[in-house]
Amino acid sequence: MSRRPGPVRRGAAAATLLLALLLAAGCDAGGAEGGDGAGGRPAASGPADVPGEIVLASGRDVTGKGGVRQQLIAEWNRQQETKGAPFRARLVELPGSADQQRSQLLGALQSGGAEYDVVNLDVTWVPEFAAAGLVQQLPEGLVDSDVIKSVAATARWGGKVYAVPFNSDVGLLFYRRDYLTSAGVTNPDLGKGAGWPVVQQLIGVLDSARGKLPAAYAKGWTSQLDASYEGLTVNGVEAFASAADGFALTDEEGRYAGSVADLRAGLDELRNRTQAAYTLADAVHSDEADTLTDFAGGRTAFLRHWPYAYRTLHQSLSEQQLGVAPLPGKAVLGGQNLAVARGSQRTGAALELVRFLSGKESERCLLDAGFAATRLSAYEDNGLACDVAKPAGQATASPTGERTDRMPRDANGRPAYARGTLLPALENAVQRPRTPLYGAFSQTFAGQLARLQGDQPPSDDQLAKDLDTKLGEALP
Repeated sequence: MSRRPGPVRRGAAAATLLLALLLAAGCDAGGAEGGDGAGGRPAASGPADVPGEIVLASGRDVTGKGGVRQQLIAEWNRQQETKGAPFRARLVELPGSADQQRSQLLGALQSGGAEYDVVNLDVTWVPEFAAAGLVQQLPEGLVDSDVIKSVAATARWGGKVYAVPFNSDVGLLFYRRDYLTSAGVTNPDLGKGAGWPVVQQLIGVLDSARGKLPAAYAKGWTSQLDASYEGLTVNGVEAFASAADGFALTDEEGRYAGSVADLRAGLDELRNRTQAAYTLADAVHSDEADTLTDFAGGRTAFLRHWPYAYRTLHQSLSEQQLGVAPLPGKAVLGGQNLAVARGSQRTGAALELVRFLSGKESERCLLDAGFAATRLSAYEDNGLACDVAKPAGQATASPTGERTDRMPRDANGRPAYARGTLLPALENAVQRPRTPLYGAFSQTFAGQLARLQGDQPPSDDQLAKDLDTKLGEALP
């Protein structure tokens, strides 16, 4: 999730959706051009590839400059050079928020003059880009049984594969073990089954022991509740999905399928989680960076965040200070998937690059660097190691040859929490609504939920009815 601009987004989103629908209609009527996989059959390698550079467009690599993504691309280039192949890959990191990146990709691919061969799509964008015919249908074998089942589902639209999971994401609960110990909690480790009532009870204990906690402590927990970007949507979906088993806001075709009763239950759950008694007031204006700063600075004892926070927080907090557990209730699945652009002149080589970047060793490298890997083997195969990339802070990174990366690791070099906490969280995660009109959904959903943050919030009954009407209009 990244911050998005508010007012500018509405008109741009409407124009984008209209153009996307027109493109989709044209694609359905005319089929794929020259077998490029945009309409009927999957893309495949062929002799028509034009030698040259394969450009991969992506958002920022959270592992930093010269991070693991760039290292993997450098390794692929090295292998191409060794083979004498006429292809090299180049990573282009798009600036701005996630929504701004989406707009850039849409504009570039819709214009037909884009230089991008491979695009790294947020999982919520796959239906939109697929329905608009902007990315190619891919071979089924690229998403095999080693890919975590919940993650694999993000690669499809209309029963066909249009993208390959690259790195995943899931909501997690980070907490301060040292704060709980100082407050007199005898067992400061949250179990896997700890629900929100347990978290709220612990917050009550902390509030009663303020005199024993650092002066920076302000409130129990924080999360990304800013309605101007995807944060409130994610927290809302997690609350709604936790309130009703089998909860779904869209059907298989992306049309609205919610009910007032389910919406009312979800609103009640969201209100309960975000009560002022438990929640840092600044959360309603906070994104990932803000909440990470507040938690690391000691202002809260609990934090809802993504897996990359595990490595980031451990640079300043020890294992005795920091704990991590599955998010109580349902957690939203995030991440990015690799897709091949419709207009690529190097489809065969682009597929080879995607296959390499999403392969077993690459996924193990991504996991070691702090991403959530998409393959089971990265978590479970102790014979699998990352030999083609070096996560930041490994031995020899400092002048003394010592490790500067303080992230705890298991005996096989994985992040210590990967197998016992991260993998189960990914396997049990839920998706946000899958629809080509996801931008319209998110804007509508967050816009209505934001009314809860006002001075005179509506009742759950009224807001559920309004939300039901507005979502029905946004997702016809």
